[in-house]
Amino acid sequence: MNKAFLILLLTFFTAVVFGQKNRPNESDKSKAFVLGRIDEIQSKELAEKRILNIYLPEGYQQNDTAKYPVIYLLDGSADEDFIHIVGLVQFNSFEWVNQVPKSIVVGIATVDRKRDFTFPTSIEGDKKRYPTTGHSDKFISFIEKELQPYIQAKYKTDANKTLIGQSLGGLLATEILIKKPTLFNKYIIISPSLWWDNASLLNQDSEIKENTFKQQTDVYIAVGKEGLAPTEIPRVMEVDANLLTEKIKGFKNKNVKAYFDFLPQENHATIMHQAVSNSFKFLYPVVKKE
Repeated sequence: MNKAFLILLLTFFTAVVFGQKNRPNESDKSKAFVLGRIDEIQSKELAEKRILNIYLPEGYQQNDTAKYPVIYLLDGSADEDFIHIVGLVQFNSFEWVNQVPKSIVVGIATVDRKRDFTFPTSIEGDKKRYPTTGHSDKFISFIEKELQPYIQAKYKTDANKTLIGQSLGGLLATEILIKKPTLFNKYIIISPSLWWDNASLLNQDSEIKENTFKQQTDVYIAVGKEGLAPTEIPRVMEVDANLLTEKIKGFKNKNVKAYFDFLPQENHATIMHQAVSNSFKFLYPVVKKE
């Protein structure tokens, strides 16, 4: 009886092992889902290597004649805003949506936001709290002298360039708009930290106020229900964002258009996705066919 049971047991385990060895391995059939590519650029301006996450639109072919707008995304690491912003760009460029032209997205991976996105401040407390701050000039030089030329040389780009920045990234986008406006022709500025240096950026002049500034430039500014900024002198972020919009409109340059979007259902943490989605409707208005 014991021998018969032992033989039956061995037969059962042999069948199980044989079945496992011959069962198709599901992982052998899987493939990596590739959203984009990763480039690395050595920056002399920043004295370091920077990672770029690149999304190429459907149908992109290096050997054809098509060229594409480029959307530059601050905070563009894979674990920051790159993946969900690419999703918005892809969705809005579907033929049945047709809100946004097929575009290349360049996510600039973050190294030190406070260092790269802020200009020098006169506020002593902020200097102590954030000791690496105040080097946005180098980061802007990186964008102008290294990043944009690299992208234009390697990928099939046209002349349209958009910059997306939120929070301190929105502060940097505003600084570029004020100081180097021709670097981009579309600006998506979300919850900008204009409180930095007691909002000194709001008091600066810009060449975009001059009639000699001929570049067609569109600026979308969004803010949520965010409240007081982290400053000694009370500042409200919603008010500052509105002041920025009024400042741009006050230049009365017909080539520069500003759009203000208040999103009371969103806060500083949640606003990014909805604001970028909204911005496409402002920046790329669909002309209805009669």
